[in-house]
Amino acid sequence: MSDAYAAAGVDTHQADQGVAAIVSVLKTIETGRGSLSVPLPGHYASVMRLPGPLAPNVGIALATDSVGSKVIVAEQTGRFDTIGIDCVAMNVNDLICVGATPLALLDYIAVERAEPAMLEAIGRGLAAGAADAGVEIPGGEVCQVPEVLRGHPSPYGFDLVGSAFGVVELDRIIDGSGVRPGDAMIGLPASGIHSNGMTLARRALLDDGQLSLEQTPDLLAGRSVADALLEPTVIYVRAILALLASEIEVRGLAHITGGGLMNLRRIGSGVGYRITAPLPSPPVFELIAAFGEIPAAEMWEVFNMGCGFVAMVPAEQAAEAVALLAGFHPGSAVIGEITAEAGVIEVPDARIRADAGSERLTAY
Repeated sequence: MSDAYAAAGVDTHQADQGVAAIVSVLKTIETGRGSLSVPLPGHYASVMRLPGPLAPNVGIALATDSVGSKVIVAEQTGRFDTIGIDCVAMNVNDLICVGATPLALLDYIAVERAEPAMLEAIGRGLAAGAADAGVEIPGGEVCQVPEVLRGHPSPYGFDLVGSAFGVVELDRIIDGSGVRPGDAMIGLPASGIHSNGMTLARRALLDDGQLSLEQTPDLLAGRSVADALLEPTVIYVRAILALLASEIEVRGLAHITGGGLMNLRRIGSGVGYRITAPLPSPPVFELIAAFGEIPAAEMWEVFNMGCGFVAMVPAEQAAEAVALLAGFHPGSAVIGEITAEAGVIEVPDARIRADAGSERLTAY
């Protein structure tokens, strides 16, 4: 990876070291009983067995995530009504990667000041996202921490975090172990940047490119920079649940988030990924690359580049899977195949070999 992301303030190598440091402590927890956790290190979601004989094949799936520095754009524009969709999406899209059915989400909103209008708008986004994902929000927490947060501008500073919960049959967990060379990779379109790489995107567009959030560059076809940055993350729950309920054998599921295509390495083992027909990339990525002078390989390593989710199925079932998924997300298509070249991700203009562990970044 080039230095562009680190120069923007996000050092992924240091993040890897930080994750390793906290994991080294957490794995020493002694509960006084055998562990209930299903071993899925570095995967998108965690799964725990239920103790006792009442539900021997039921697992509880858990995921937690925030919307990152996308909140800064919301603060700068005073537009808070879609950021809640991102919060729901970042959590439920991770949860379905293990084959789980999402049931509920709890939200945590830290604020500089509890502005009613701002919180009501955030709530509208949370409600819209929850309805799209088919989950409830039975509770949450609003915490006023003016000494911790300062807005852009003050007093509208906030951070938004969610924790999603779902269920999965223990013998039907999708952990990627069934992925084989020759399997088809089906990409589901992204709506834009989603909620990842926003620090680098803002630096490239607003600092390097000297654009304002209100500007409407020709490449964005009448949309403003703010419109492009705040476009909500797509929620893939209904499509993936339909795929899992079909007769199609689903071997791997990947939510393409921070770390771009490196997320593919969070599933499967001993395989590589060859993308020969990438989905169309939204024009905002062209602007980011041009103004930030970011090499193609790093763009693929940081951003989703137009593909927000990947399903991996046997090649002979790819056409059926595409037809099903395109009914929910038009433009879904086969983007490539699984290879036997372990750890190597190939795209038309770059070849990326990820170091062991680098696919995790902040997940554990």
